[in-house]
Amino acid sequence: MGGDIKPHFGTVARFPSASGLSVTILLCTFNGELFLAQQLASLERQTFKNWKLVASDDGSSDQTKSILQAFRRSFEPGKVQIVDGPRRGAAANFLSLACAKNLVSDYYAFCDQDDVWEADKLARAIDVLEQAGLDVPALYGSRTSLIDEEGKTIGFSPLSPKTPAFRSALVQSIAGGNTMVFNQRARELLAFCGADIAIPSHDWWLYQVTSACGGQVHYDAYPSVRYRQHAQNVIGSNMGFAANMRRLRMLRQGRFRHWSGLNVAALTRIRPRMNADNQHIFDLFCRARHRPLLQRAAMFAEAGVYRQTLLGNLGLAAAVVLNKI
Repeated sequence: MGGDIKPHFGTVARFPSASGLSVTILLCTFNGELFLAQQLASLERQTFKNWKLVASDDGSSDQTKSILQAFRRSFEPGKVQIVDGPRRGAAANFLSLACAKNLVSDYYAFCDQDDVWEADKLARAIDVLEQAGLDVPALYGSRTSLIDEEGKTIGFSPLSPKTPAFRSALVQSIAGGNTMVFNQRARELLAFCGADIAIPSHDWWLYQVTSACGGQVHYDAYPSVRYRQHAQNVIGSNMGFAANMRRLRMLRQGRFRHWSGLNVAALTRIRPRMNADNQHIFDLFCRARHRPLLQRAAMFAEAGVYRQTLLGNLGLAAAVVLNKI
């Protein structure tokens, strides 16, 4: 087995394809031996072949790194790279990859260790992102099908029917990071803010910075990823009664307000790059969080923040009333 690669990158090699476009898959792992091989096999089955994989392991004590090293040996040198993660949790691990110096690619895809990608996942995302062009920050995310530990389909993630926008991104993410593909301009926004930033989740953060800076965000109702549900999920599905009760409990405990505070502090770094409308929305949002009820409600209404569903918007209204946002 080869030794671990130091956690920095050289220039990413380009691999020939019909379109000439390249994708770097950013995979984060931690004690993922149970399902990792299935995920890696789904990467190999992608109809879009011009990809490179960078896997950041966050200190696994099982066979995860051995599985990665075996996968690396099955390709030409440089196709698969393994680095050491920062060991500060999943969000920090993903940001350490996305913000790495000398990382060069047309597109990037976040990848979790325990899911299964549909074979057309990358091709479908790139078809959408190409329409935005390479000079505009662009992000693709999709619905997921939910599978159990044996790989059987048990449902689907909720649809996000409303238009993705910054005023919505402030209060809700629309897609899991395991579905997200984004272009170089969107990655540059992440790098501008830095890998050291404290945020609740990397996927929500990417949606926020892309939409804040006038980027294009596309939500695909087609489930591009089989999202595995198991006891070790960091987040897990947000479907069903139990998930709704969990969200209500987090609201009462002030978890959502804490997350909002982290996002606000982080977004301050990128405010100069926001367009004028989004700067106004952001400033209203920031001030409203510290106002008495009537002023708070009026300012949030002026900012126009919204969630994707009726139930979500009822929860948002409750958070405004209870000052939990």
